Amino acid sequence: MKKLMSSLLIALTFTASASAYQLLSSKELGQGDAKNQTVVVRCTTDTGKTSTQTCTLRRYVKCSGTGTNKRCSGWQAWQDLRTPAKKYSDWRSAASACCRAKGLR
Repeated sequence: MKKLMSSLLIALTFTASASAYQLLSSKELGQGDAKNQTVVVRCTTDTGKTSTQTCTLRRYVKCSGTGTNKRCSGWQAWQDLRTPAKKYSDWRSAASACCRAKGLR
């Protein structure tokens, strides 16, 4: 419940202060290489209306070594799944860049 409330508070804060807002956030912290966090945001139009277009953003855990020597700590930079070569320091800047690329905000 606390996690849901904090996610809702983040989404509401982001909606009030920026153009895109978070629809979905999920973390997968499995045992193998599948350690990631995905955020889906919806963009807004120039008039402030919600667009049907979304951006999917993802970051992966930093890992080194293999097998039993594999050590993971911290996160890599965020990336927009449309252009994975570009890296962003936080998901808000990634969302902003993605929405701007679609002609939205």
